[in-house]
Amino acid sequence: MIHIMNASGVPRLAPSLLAADFSHLADAVCAIESRSGAFVHIDVMDGVFVPEISFGEPVLRSLRPLTKLPFDVHLMVAQPETHVESFAAAGADYITFHAEAAIHQHRTVHLIHQMGKKAGIAIVPSTPVSQLAEILPFVDIVLVMTVNPGFSSQKMIMRCTEKIRDLAALRAQNHYVYLISADGGINAKTIASVTDAGVDIAVSGSAFFSGELNGNASVLS
Repeated sequence: MIHIMNASGVPRLAPSLLAADFSHLADAVCAIESRSGAFVHIDVMDGVFVPEISFGEPVLRSLRPLTKLPFDVHLMVAQPETHVESFAAAGADYITFHAEAAIHQHRTVHLIHQMGKKAGIAIVPSTPVSQLAEILPFVDIVLVMTVNPGFSSQKMIMRCTEKIRDLAALRAQNHYVYLISADGGINAKTIASVTDAGVDIAVSGSAFFSGELNGNASVLS
């Protein structure tokens, strides 16, 4: 298993482009790399699974030559299986889809792996970890949404950190190899709560681009 935490025991940061200036996305990608971000997190929203619409494959494809950092693509879309091949071709390295949006989860994970990509499963705050029991042996990342998906700059739902603890315990008990990611409301005040719970990857948008957090998830201001 490749563990994402760095030597100091804090999670790696995956800055989310959703909080960047959309008119300067190239600059945002460069900032992620220069400030030691571990991933570029790309929230794909379709206006169906969540209310807003964000990025599509052409944006991903245009940004791909700018960095060698892995693209962590979070599909907040209905019928995610229909988008796997196009996002894989556009340059995604990790493709994470929502358990709530996919009936045939094993099939979707298999398709992502067939495309040579890492597969992730995500859950919204109202979905318990127990609903992932049958898919956990097969995924590379489990993404715990610590806010309701669809908008940036929300306040973290602290109860969701217990899901991180549960996932860490299940991983240890069953020798699973997935990484645990958390997304939503992660800033200087809340980073300790997800770190203590055992998260490997912290997704942060506003706190990163405002300069509050740097690339190894430590506090700058």
